[in-house]
Amino acid sequence: MRDDIVTIEADKGLMTWGWISYILHLVVAVAAVLPGAQVSIALLLVALVIDLVKRPDAANTWQASHFSWRIRSVIWAGILYLLTSWLWLLFIVPGWIAWGLISIWFLYRIVKGMMRMNAGLAVEAA
Repeated sequence: MRDDIVTIEADKGLMTWGWISYILHLVVAVAAVLPGAQVSIALLLVALVIDLVKRPDAANTWQASHFSWRIRSVIWAGILYLLTSWLWLLFIVPGWIAWGLISIWFLYRIVKGMMRMNAGLAVEAA
C-alpha cells in the first residue's frame, strides 16, 4: 500500500458513485463479451465522466485507487481497440479475436475492482 493513502472511514457518497460507475462499466464489459449484446458507448462515457469528476473527492483515500483503476481501464481498452481496429478492415477473424481478448481483459479488471471495493480494499496500481 502506498504511503499517500490514508485509512479513514469509507465515504458513503463516494462508495455510491463508485458502485454506479462499476455497474455501468460492468454492463458495457459484459455486453462487449457477449455476441450481439452491444450497448451504447454513452454508458461508458457517463461512467468515465463520473470517475473524472469524483476522483478529486477521493484523494488520499483507498477509494481513489478505484477511480484511477476504472479510468485507466477505459483508456487502455480504448487504445487497444484503436490499435487493433485495422484488423477488422483487413481480416474479420483476427479483429474479432483481438477485440474479444480486449473485452475479456476489460471485464476482468472491472470484476476485480468490484471485488476489491466490496471488501473495502484499494486496487493495486498494476
